[in-house]
Amino acid sequence: MQQLSNPTVHRRRFLRTITAVSSLALTDQLTAQAPLAAEDLIWHDVEDWGVEGRGWDATETESFYDRLPRRAKGVVRDAVWNLSRHSAGMLTRFETNASEIWIDHVVTSANLAMPHMPATGVSGVDLYAKTPDGHERWLAVSRPSEKRTRAKLAHSLPRENRQFTAYLPLYNGTQSLKFGVPKAASFQPVAPRREKPIVFYGTSITHGACASRPGMPHPAILGRRLGHPVINLGFSGNGKMEAEVGSFLCELDPLIYVIDCLPNMRGPEVIDRAEKLVMQLRKARPETPILLVEDRTYAHAPFVPSLQIRHQESRSALRIAYESLLSKGHQKIGYLEGEKLLGSDRDDTTDGSHPNDLGFYRQADALEPKLRELGA
Repeated sequence: MQQLSNPTVHRRRFLRTITAVSSLALTDQLTAQAPLAAEDLIWHDVEDWGVEGRGWDATETESFYDRLPRRAKGVVRDAVWNLSRHSAGMLTRFETNASEIWIDHVVTSANLAMPHMPATGVSGVDLYAKTPDGHERWLAVSRPSEKRTRAKLAHSLPRENRQFTAYLPLYNGTQSLKFGVPKAASFQPVAPRREKPIVFYGTSITHGACASRPGMPHPAILGRRLGHPVINLGFSGNGKMEAEVGSFLCELDPLIYVIDCLPNMRGPEVIDRAEKLVMQLRKARPETPILLVEDRTYAHAPFVPSLQIRHQESRSALRIAYESLLSKGHQKIGYLEGEKLLGSDRDDTTDGSHPNDLGFYRQADALEPKLRELGA
């Protein structure tokens, strides 16, 4: 005869099961977070082998992780100089067979996040791992809660050698960065590549707002897709095609210049500066391709006539400059319309202006064929 189930017994068994699962989960969490003894970790300082994405040697910069040389101080506007202290676009690589990877990272500012951008993007370190078929895939990102982050970044990895790429913070400076692995693990620094980079000069969007992680702005995405080093010279609110910044762009020897400043400029400024900047670059680098990019469309522009007018004026001004350059015989100059940068669904920004991760992915989709046409 089948016995009737006892609700009280089932409830007790259920509670015991839940308690056991919770205990296992807690144990796993504690195991993942428990610090190793100091003698079991070996720390490797990134300054010993360097970062990719920096246009000037460390001997020329005020800080190891600066984006402009110390000579720029007092030449470019103070706002540009201060923003150049952010480590946006920089990355470092290493190989290890470690089952876990630790990070010891100190940023220069206690402002770890912004109202519209998380600390992982503003101040975090973003870790990618290379797959056997050569693709770089996301693995982990640090989650800073104070200026110094000393924590386990990745764990439970198979003990096999692979290459890792770490992207540095977008909207914070880096004071120091070290990676720790267990004492028994191998560790081999990978030197920065020396081939010509793609140089991006632009605004807060190029700078990285509002990506959730440092590996997600379109310059980083395109660096992975195209297989070229990238230098990010985005200056939030201050990408204005200024000759002073142009003089430092001329010191670089890139594969391609990408000029993406319209989000910070009005029509009259574009008329005054766009052609002059291209001519400045052309004088220094006669054969280097240049891609001129219109401003992305504000997500709410269809409802705000003043934004529509702003787009029309700045884009018309850039188009006039572009056609003038072509009429004078200049070649290897590309042009990308702003309406193609983001989607028609308008769901790919954080605040109507700055792309979210979807927006950056779409922006990379729009830029990629143009860069390939120019030789990337």
